[in-house]
Amino acid sequence: MAALVVGLMAGLAPAKADFWSDAGAKFKGVTLHGVTESTPPSNYIKDVLAPEFEKKTGIKVEIETTSWDQMYDKAIKDMEAKTGIYDMVYIEQDIIYAYLARNFLVDITKSLKDDPSLKAPGYDESHFTTFANYFKGKDGDLFGVPMEAFIKIYLYRKDLFDDPAVKEAFKKETGKDLAPAKTHEDYTQIAEFFTKWGKDHGGDLWGTTAQAHTGHPASWYEFFESVAPTFGVYNWGINADKNYAASVANGGTMNSDKSKAALKYWLHLRDIAPPESASSTWTEVATTFAAGRAAQGLVYGENAAWIASDAEKSKVVGKVGVALPPTEAGVMEEAAAGKGYIGYYDGGAFGLPVTSKNREASLLFLQYIGQDSVQSGWAVAAPRITNTATYDDPGVMKMDKELGGYYTMLKNDGKLFAGAPPYPFHAQVREATAPIFYEILTGQIGPDEGLDKMAATAEEELTNLGYRQ
Repeated sequence: MAALVVGLMAGLAPAKADFWSDAGAKFKGVTLHGVTESTPPSNYIKDVLAPEFEKKTGIKVEIETTSWDQMYDKAIKDMEAKTGIYDMVYIEQDIIYAYLARNFLVDITKSLKDDPSLKAPGYDESHFTTFANYFKGKDGDLFGVPMEAFIKIYLYRKDLFDDPAVKEAFKKETGKDLAPAKTHEDYTQIAEFFTKWGKDHGGDLWGTTAQAHTGHPASWYEFFESVAPTFGVYNWGINADKNYAASVANGGTMNSDKSKAALKYWLHLRDIAPPESASSTWTEVATTFAAGRAAQGLVYGENAAWIASDAEKSKVVGKVGVALPPTEAGVMEEAAAGKGYIGYYDGGAFGLPVTSKNREASLLFLQYIGQDSVQSGWAVAAPRITNTATYDDPGVMKMDKELGGYYTMLKNDGKLFAGAPPYPFHAQVREATAPIFYEILTGQIGPDEGLDKMAATAEEELTNLGYRQ
C-alpha cells in the first residue's frame, strides 16, 4: 500500500526541467551580443541556433553579421577599449595567436572547470575535430568554440568536363584527356582552353576564377595561403627557424624562385578569368562560379553547399565536382609527410572576450553551439564540420553525395591542408606588405621586383616588432 502511494505521488510530481532551462533561469532577461562575418555558417547561428537557445534558456542572443573587415574592426576596438559591447566575437583561425598574445579571450576550458554548474552535459571538447587545436593556448586549453571549418577546394564544372564535344575539342587541341588538373600545367591548359571556348562560342564562360581584388586582403590571402603552398612555399615564405627571415638571402622563401613562379602562374590565370576578378574577394569568387561564369576555380568550402544545391542562388546545381588543388612535383608528398600543405584549412570559432559583462551566460551559449546535437542541420545548411560525429549523420552523408564527396574529402584529406602559421604578428606583416602586393596586381611593379620588396619590407616590420634580433 505504501509503495502504491509513493508511486502515485511520484507520478504527480512535476518533471524536473532540463539543464538548459535550469542553467538559464538566473539569466532570464539577459541579452547577449555577438559580432561575426556574414557567412552561411554565421547566418545559421543568427537565424536558427540563437532563437533555439533563447527558447530553451530565456537568454536572448543578438548576432550582428557584417563584412569581414568591419567584423575585425568592431571586435578589436571593443576589446582594446574594454567597453564590453560584445559577449561573443568571431575568431578566424589566423588571428587567434594575436588575440592570445594580447590576453583578449577567456579560457573556456578553465572557466567550465572552475564552475561545474555551468557545464552542459552534451558539451565535450574531445568531440571536436583536430581543427579545434588551432584555438588552444600553450597549455591545451580551449579559447574558442569552433563554429566553422572548411578547406579551400578545387571546384570544376562536371557538365563541361563530361561534355563529349568539349572533351573531343580539348583532346584535339592539347593531346590530353580532359580531367580535373593535377598539376599547374594541366590547370593552365584547361583554363586557357575554356576561356577560348567561351569566346568562340559566344558564351559567358571563362576558364578559371581568381580572387584578385586590387585593394582587399583577399587577394593577398589567395596567393600566400592557397597558391604559393602548391608550389612548395609555406608559412608565407617566413622561416621562423631562421630568425623569422622572409628573404632568400636570410633563409626565407617569400621571394624565392618558387614564389616568383607561383605569382606569375596566378597572374596569368587572373588575366584569363572573368573581368570581375580584379575586384573579387572570396564572396565574389563564389558568386562568379555559381553564375556559371567559370569552368574551374579555387573556392572556399563554406560556399560549396549552396553553389551545388541551392537553385535559387546557383545556376550550376548538380553540375559541380570537387578535387584537390593542383600542385608542383613533390608538394603532395611533403604535405602527406606533414612537412608542408597544399592549401588553406580555414574556419573560425566563437570566443568570449575578457571584457564581456555576461561571461556565465555567454559560456552557456558557446557550449550550446558546440554540442553534437546541433551540428547536422548546420553542416547541411553550410558545409562546415567541427565535430567528428557529424560525418556519420544521415543528412550529412546525403549532402556529401550532392557535393561530389566534399565532406569525405574534408574528413580524409583535411590533413593535407593547414591553417595560417601561428604568428602573433599576422596582421602587421600583412598590412605592411599588402600595398606592395596591390602594386604588383595593378602593374605598377613587376612580380619579381615586387616579391623582393615585400620580403625586405616583411623583415623590416618584423625587426621593428622585435621578432628579428
